[in-house]
Amino acid sequence: MIQIKDIVKKFDDFTALDGVNINVEKGSVYGLVGPNGAGKTTIIKIMTGIYRPNSGSVYIDGEPVYENQEIKSRMIYISDDLYFFPGYSIKDMASYYKGIYPNWSDERFNAMAEIFKIDIKRSVRRLSKGMQKQVAFWLGLSANPDIMILDEPVDGLDPVMRKNVWNLMLSDVAEREMTVLVSSHNLRELEDVCDHVGIMNKGKVVIEKALDEVKGNIHKVQTAFAGGMPDALRDSVDILKCEKVGSVDMLIVRGDYTKIETELKKYSPLILDVVPLSLEEIFIYEMGGLGYELEIVG
Repeated sequence: MIQIKDIVKKFDDFTALDGVNINVEKGSVYGLVGPNGAGKTTIIKIMTGIYRPNSGSVYIDGEPVYENQEIKSRMIYISDDLYFFPGYSIKDMASYYKGIYPNWSDERFNAMAEIFKIDIKRSVRRLSKGMQKQVAFWLGLSANPDIMILDEPVDGLDPVMRKNVWNLMLSDVAEREMTVLVSSHNLRELEDVCDHVGIMNKGKVVIEKALDEVKGNIHKVQTAFAGGMPDALRDSVDILKCEKVGSVDMLIVRGDYTKIETELKKYSPLILDVVPLSLEEIFIYEMGGLGYELEIVG
């Protein structure tokens, strides 16, 4: 389990993180999302022991992370900005990983060669960015980590390889209870894999919920009333956005849908349909409610 409590991180006079709290359960996939500059990469670098916070605490399985070799030997961190030693082949990097990670498996490394299909004698730094990303996952998964921390992890991978990589990780989550924290702008992808979501804004985690709970709190409702939508409805329902399409009102509403439906039915709607929202749409409306200016199209 990853526990982050009241983390503050400053760079000179700039406060990058302002009291961040995150809880990631063992064997879960946690999606960390937010606009650029929200602090996602900074909290990840603190979580992995690269940065030291000004205050607050980070614990993994009850142990502090910073300068903790035992914890770090159970963790793989894959960032968007990869680094490999100059002149090292994939085989050389595998030997290096084997000396660091006690759960390294030669058998798994060799088996995954059938998936990644890259000659292990090739110099990693001479590969394309997408192929380097494949090597990072190949090496990381061969280490059989307890925790994977991923920052924009599958950028540069083609759709087939993205699916292969996620299938490998999700198998480890299911079979070994590996814990995954992933930061990504690809909310459609996160929607397919995450159990929990944390939304960051201005150095804080402003929302942290199970994905089903997040998706159950904002609804798109199509409705129509004889004579138009009653003004009183705006006082009884938390309407985030209202758009009229012909005689139909398209509403984005926040709250428990049963209560919302009860309020709407008081005014005898001619139409009342609920349309599922994607995680991307939920993010847009949640951030809009927090004052993050977005141009919503469609």
